[in-house]
Amino acid sequence: MEDKVCPTKAEIAIYPGSFDPVTNGHLDIIERASKIFPQLVVAVLSNPQKTPLFTLEERKEMLQKSTEHLPNVQIETFSGLLVRFARQKGCRIIIRGLRAISDYEYETQIAVINRKMAPEIETLFLPTSSEYSYLNSTVVKEIARFGGCLAKLVPPFVEKKLKEKFQT
Repeated sequence: MEDKVCPTKAEIAIYPGSFDPVTNGHLDIIERASKIFPQLVVAVLSNPQKTPLFTLEERKEMLQKSTEHLPNVQIETFSGLLVRFARQKGCRIIIRGLRAISDYEYETQIAVINRKMAPEIETLFLPTSSEYSYLNSTVVKEIARFGGCLAKLVPPFVEKKLKEKFQT
């Protein structure tokens, strides 16, 4: 029996988030998604309803430095509807990381809404590696605020930026 190679269409995937700051959990998803898709756009959200610790440009810079070893990853910023940004990029796949069941419930609601607005765009859930299942940006900022050890939570460049913000 002859092996058949399935033809593939090059896909651009988008991994959106606020990344305030980027954590090793985010990087886990980015690295794994970059192995699946020929091009991955990490989209940093500018949300006027939130007051981030880092500016949009600082978050973009931290992601660029943290992903410079991944040639098929590009970092961009956006505001407004994710599906609109995805369409502008010619993207049909949104990557969302999941840590726990509570993430699944929330992310499923967002995926359903996005699908109603843009039926051609699919959401793909990637579970975070178990070593990062507890990790989020809020926890990282809290640890940084009180001078805790960040070494296994964020890349070294991000750790330095956090220490500068909190002067620890």
